Amino acid sequence: METFFTFLERRVDDSSSLLCIGLDPHIPDLKEPTPASALDFCLTLVRETAPYAAAFKPNAAFFEVFGAEGWTVLKKVIEAIREESNRMGSRIPIILDAKRGDIASTAEAYAQSAFESLGVDCITLNPYLGRDSIDPFLKDQEKGVFLLCKTSNAGSMDLQNLLVMPMGSDSPMPMYIYVSKLAQQWNEKNNVGIVVGATHPQIMEMIRAAVPDLWFLAPGVGAQGGELELTLKSGLRADGKGLLIPVSRAISRAQSPGKAAAEIRDQIVNIKRALRN
Repeated sequence: METFFTFLERRVDDSSSLLCIGLDPHIPDLKEPTPASALDFCLTLVRETAPYAAAFKPNAAFFEVFGAEGWTVLKKVIEAIREESNRMGSRIPIILDAKRGDIASTAEAYAQSAFESLGVDCITLNPYLGRDSIDPFLKDQEKGVFLLCKTSNAGSMDLQNLLVMPMGSDSPMPMYIYVSKLAQQWNEKNNVGIVVGATHPQIMEMIRAAVPDLWFLAPGVGAQGGELELTLKSGLRADGKGLLIPVSRAISRAQSPGKAAAEIRDQIVNIKRALRN
């Protein structure tokens, strides 16, 4: 049976891309502050950028802000991605950016909501509550998770950079290294990755050295100040994969989102080629 990351890698190969298209219908970017306008915004992005997308990443918050109607819009966007995938003959993974994290019984409900009700393929999770809060999302190896490890915001230093002393260890390590190693332990079904912000390239390089095989979701390129070439140099695995680059505003706010996505995808390809030489 296929795992989430073998599925993702097949799409990466089909699209020659590591670009993850963010679907973030910010109200100021919409023609009108309505659910219908949010739907039009997302459908346009899906249609124009699908050929260049290794994955799509809708952010739950920008749909939830519209209440029940927003949830309906999110389901329609997911259905549209499936339809576009079928048209192209290559299924595109859908990562729900929700950053869930709660005790086991609540986590069960969150997992059912994401994987069964919405039908997404992957979800971002906060691992702060420990293994039992993650387990309900890992039952099906075809469904994946990205655990928050070292996030792209400046405030990540408040907790994620703290030194911790794991049980049985004789030396401290940064929290982000500890979380990355936990993710590696929990990746028994090849369906656990980590979120590592592109705004911290030196830390990304350290995390890559600690967990050479895990997939990274690396937000922060573009609007948040992360540099594409430095991110690829710091985070790619030895096989040239293992790194998804989410981009939202630089594409959605472009005059031609499709052209912008194609250009970023091609930049990634060219940088990878140069790094191999």
